[in-house]
Amino acid sequence: MNASIRTVDQPARPPAAPPGGRDAATGTVTAAAVPQRARHDAGIVALVMVLAALAVAPLVALAGIAATPAEGVWRHLATTVLPGAVMTTLLLMLGVGLVTVVVGVGTAWLTAAFSFPGRRLFTWALLLPLAVPTYIVAYAAVEVMDFTGPLQTAIRAATGAATRRDYWFPQVRSLPGAIVVMGLVLYPYVYLSARAAFLLQSATAIDVARTLGAGPGRVFFQVALPLARPAIVVGVSLALMECLNDIGAVQFFGVRTLTVSIYDTWLNRGSLAGAAQIACAMLVVVLALVLTERGARRGRRFATASTRHVPLVPVPLTGVRGALAACACAVPVLLGFAVPAGVLLSSALRRTEQLSDPVLHAAAWNSLSFALIAAAVTVAAGTAIAYAVRLQPRKPVKVAAAIASVGYAVPGTVLAVGIFVPLAALDNAVDGMMRQLFGLSTGLLLAGSGAGLIYAYAARFMAMSVGSVEAGMAKLSPHLDMAARTLGRGALGTLRRVLLPLMRPALATAALLVFVDAMKELPATILLKPFNFETLATLVYAAASREHFEESAVAALAIVLVGLLPVVLLARTTAAVRR
Repeated sequence: MNASIRTVDQPARPPAAPPGGRDAATGTVTAAAVPQRARHDAGIVALVMVLAALAVAPLVALAGIAATPAEGVWRHLATTVLPGAVMTTLLLMLGVGLVTVVVGVGTAWLTAAFSFPGRRLFTWALLLPLAVPTYIVAYAAVEVMDFTGPLQTAIRAATGAATRRDYWFPQVRSLPGAIVVMGLVLYPYVYLSARAAFLLQSATAIDVARTLGAGPGRVFFQVALPLARPAIVVGVSLALMECLNDIGAVQFFGVRTLTVSIYDTWLNRGSLAGAAQIACAMLVVVLALVLTERGARRGRRFATASTRHVPLVPVPLTGVRGALAACACAVPVLLGFAVPAGVLLSSALRRTEQLSDPVLHAAAWNSLSFALIAAAVTVAAGTAIAYAVRLQPRKPVKVAAAIASVGYAVPGTVLAVGIFVPLAALDNAVDGMMRQLFGLSTGLLLAGSGAGLIYAYAARFMAMSVGSVEAGMAKLSPHLDMAARTLGRGALGTLRRVLLPLMRPALATAALLVFVDAMKELPATILLKPFNFETLATLVYAAASREHFEESAVAALAIVLVGLLPVVLLARTTAAVRR
């Protein structure tokens, strides 16, 4: 009796809850878990700040290098190099912008607003030029259109001409040639954004314009085009960023842009300070481009007032009109993809012995391994950035995330200049310490291992990773985080056990995009690759520089085949959006 009374008056205590976990009896989260969660959250936010600092570090280093006193270098650059390079770069950007707008917007409107023979094929085939890097298309264009190429050879055979003076033919290796070739490769950026904007427009506004007597031309120029203007500006900006980043095509065409001037000043003239000063001038062009894009949209609305979305119904085109529409869509695909791919395939079939070349095997292994490492590093960093914004959507975190993604707007040559000097200084510091302590020389420990190249890839393509991961994370309800936290999971546990398994498609997409772009990247790879280190891209570049492009046809074809992967992904995505 007494024992039973004592049991009632003094109940046994439940087992103590583990620190930072749940109460074993009630299942509630203990107070000790709160500081642990706060530490996890603060750690992830601090990681974003570090990544933002790493992303902006090359630009800070670049400014420091450019400010280094160099006797007469800036005066020489400002009077002889910069005026011509700036003017050539601006003309190239203007021409490429016009070509991409005409081709990209025109084909986007045709495939979105009209129905004609082959329309379904062209909706995804118009993306194919994205698979071919600009420098490979440039090499293939010269192979076809040069004096000894099949086109001029056929003209001489048909007309009986013997020399170049006997007939007129446009000069391929020129600024107009570079504009046409690069425009035919980069127009898909405008096509993608413009077509998406056209498909998202409600047919109500177009129907009203037609009711008021507007013809097809006025409907396009006064209704559809103004509503799609922001998307078109974004697409053109992306195309011009790629145009600024190119070095292989413009150098092969003999066009001295700012990118070529950086490369020539650094490697051929041995002036790193001069290269940094040109790179700063190039950053001014990039900044002007970004500010122009922002200013074009400021204070303007580009939406219809209707709250009901009516899908755009394609207008049938038959007969001559249908044939002309099909030809207008077929020409960019033929010139931007089919002809270069045909040239590569033909050259590769004549050089099948290259398949057993150990140099090609080594370059392929270098490209694959470095692209895989860059994809893993970039996706991991992009996931941390996107998750930090999800955890703490405050302005400082968002600003840090934006800074971490700024690398895509910075050309590869500029990043390379900003990365090289700090990396070399760190190598020298480590080597000096090891000599002093152990009498050993480590040499180029970081630069010689390709760490700088991975750094450049990650900084350059971080925006792709963050964008893809954020898009995938936005589809997951915040209630998943709350439920996991209620059950005692910390920030890292919630990410690892709950969010990441649900985000596998988004992570795979981000990894694929970074992997393919790293495989194709040329400017940063040329400047930061270790000694006696070749990738598929540098192998193609070296062969073309020796005027022996056919020697690297197999390597170029391999790059194109890898580049087809994101094009297939994009085609499937756009088809799903359309459905």
